[in-house]
Amino acid sequence: MSLITRSTLDANFPRYDAFGSEVPAWCVTPEETGFIHRFFETSPISPSGRYLAVTKLPVEDRLPKPGEAARIAVVDLMTGEREAVATTSGWDTQMGAHVHWGKDDAELYFNDLDTAKWEPYGVQLDLTTGTRRELCGTVYDVSSNGDRLASPDLLKTRTTQAGYGSIVPDEVIPRNDGTPDDDGLFVTDTETGETELVVSIAKIVDELDIDCSNHGPGDYYGWHTMWCPGADHLLFHLRYWPETGDWTRWVSNLISVRADGSDIQLAMPSEPWQRGGHHHRWSPDGTRVTMNLSPAEGEPIRFVSFNPDGSDLRVLADDIVGSGHPSLHPDGRSLITDAYPWEDMAYDDGTVPIRFVDVEAGTERNALRIPTTPVYTGEGDKRMRVDPHPAWGPDYRFVVFNACPDGHRKVFVADFGDLVGDSSI
Repeated sequence: MSLITRSTLDANFPRYDAFGSEVPAWCVTPEETGFIHRFFETSPISPSGRYLAVTKLPVEDRLPKPGEAARIAVVDLMTGEREAVATTSGWDTQMGAHVHWGKDDAELYFNDLDTAKWEPYGVQLDLTTGTRRELCGTVYDVSSNGDRLASPDLLKTRTTQAGYGSIVPDEVIPRNDGTPDDDGLFVTDTETGETELVVSIAKIVDELDIDCSNHGPGDYYGWHTMWCPGADHLLFHLRYWPETGDWTRWVSNLISVRADGSDIQLAMPSEPWQRGGHHHRWSPDGTRVTMNLSPAEGEPIRFVSFNPDGSDLRVLADDIVGSGHPSLHPDGRSLITDAYPWEDMAYDDGTVPIRFVDVEAGTERNALRIPTTPVYTGEGDKRMRVDPHPAWGPDYRFVVFNACPDGHRKVFVADFGDLVGDSSI
């Protein structure tokens, strides 16, 4: 049974019921704006189910400037109280400061930035004592037991797409040359604070014989990095950046690797990905990967799953079109996702659905319809856009998502219990 209930949320937060929602939802940051949770593959709700961690952006109507400070806040879902627990300059517009919970409700991780050197670094914050530890490595994902962080070179993520790293002056962002042997997948021990390059881009490209030169001369960069639930393997999104390309022209390969850098596998090669595909994550049991992908040339994007070594690719629902940021429930059949405003299942008024798909029955419903158009989307690359990033909580009943009522960022919690067979209130 969940720690929080509908009656608890009703007592502390206003309901969101626009457009005839099929599931109850609440705005959990009602008094101010600028709030986002992190991403869709990890829970922004603490291990006990009581607290929600968010980043509060300092601006919404323009591009942020390097060094501007955001706030890290924690919302008590039992009492409705919200506390600012830290400030940080190590954030960006799509995933904030990469705020993560550690092994328990007292342990919080996020990024900060040395604005004298323009170097990001991870922070471990003890919410009980207020003790703050600076770590050598950066935070992109945190293992389920809180023992290790994993990250690409956080500054270089801005080379292939802005919004996901730390905001620094463009001229200090380092650039890769081909297949570097000093860049790749970094893992940080949270006890010692020390960081290790467990596998380099050069080693990945060499061992898997990856060759993207048919897209023109270019360089390789690391991007999304995700621990599996068992904390023994990682997914590493490797991007090839053609010299003549723009931010829409990257070429992607998805790599799986053991936590120590061994057993490098090509989970999804670039060729099928180029047909149409995006947004992968581990299945809840850590044995497979789910993703949006076109199964064959000319076919619509579907929800698919496959083994971390790329084998046994399966379409999860033959007649359901994929979209957004898909996440499976541990029951193996319930899937939530959102949609981008330009995808077919979005509405024409700036609202998008939070979709609930039964992949076994091949059915879907729009559980919620939410506005996502901000007052300012950013320049060409739309780095100030608002993606809902629906994420299951630790109990796989409550779902957290971003929305943008009245053009301003707020975070919401919805109860999907009736849809997944947990109707306790």
